Amino acid sequence: MSFIQANIDKYTVKQMCSALKFPRSTYYAAINHVPSRREQEYNRFSEEVLSVYNEYKKRYGAIKIHRELNDRNISCSIKRVQRHMKRLGIKSIVIKKYQYQKHQGYVPDDKENILNRDFEAETVFKKLVTDITYIHVVNEGWTYLASVMDLYDRKIIGWAYGKKITAELATKAVKNACLNIPDTTGIILHSDLGSQYASEEFEKYLQEQGIIHSFSRKGNPYDNACIESFHSVLKKEEVYPTTYHTFEEAQTALFEYIESFYNRKRRHSALDYKTPQQVEEEALAG
Repeated sequence: MSFIQANIDKYTVKQMCSALKFPRSTYYAAINHVPSRREQEYNRFSEEVLSVYNEYKKRYGAIKIHRELNDRNISCSIKRVQRHMKRLGIKSIVIKKYQYQKHQGYVPDDKENILNRDFEAETVFKKLVTDITYIHVVNEGWTYLASVMDLYDRKIIGWAYGKKITAELATKAVKNACLNIPDTTGIILHSDLGSQYASEEFEKYLQEQGIIHSFSRKGNPYDNACIESFHSVLKKEEVYPTTYHTFEEAQTALFEYIESFYNRKRRHSALDYKTPQQVEEEALAG
């Protein structure tokens, strides 16, 4: 820098600080500041928090980021993570929790609510729940996802995606689930009273597999709260933030979310913040 440039810069700084009523000594102290070790550590931790937040596509809040960092041998408290998230101005995609509500309803005489809101299972492949949800695609209109969840580990063990909401779609999801089960005899599968699940095709397949069919009461989604909750999470974390232009695009995104993220990476509060895959492996190993 030449002598003239240096003086011009000093003059500019003097004018700026005078206009802002800002001491020049403070200005020079700031631009010549060397971060302390503590400041460097603080900034590094903020970078770690932001890295996990972005890696999980803004789906993780403080508790899950805290668990993830601890698993990576970065020791920290939840409050520390919360402070840094506040400083960074980031927060997770908000998921509205299912709230229990009393609701009058009934099951037809030829059906039975065997599950009766008992969502606990002793081990894997004992109690399954299934349902169908709607997903909008620009070039197709409404498309449909049928999912099957194992209540023990909350893992989606079977699913099917199609352009029509049919008994065939509902049956295909259960068939895909059964591919992962050594013995289906005596398993309880819970669904709503939709025509797909009450169809002859669906019932015939369950009978062939020795699966016991349980039904929700009419107009009562809380009888199938776990799978309803999964579809709610899926939509808020994946479907609503995304625009799908083609059926194939949506199918690829659903595969990535369910198989790669939800089953194998997403920590679940009901599982002590483990992933469904971890809980399943522990159950099968034990």
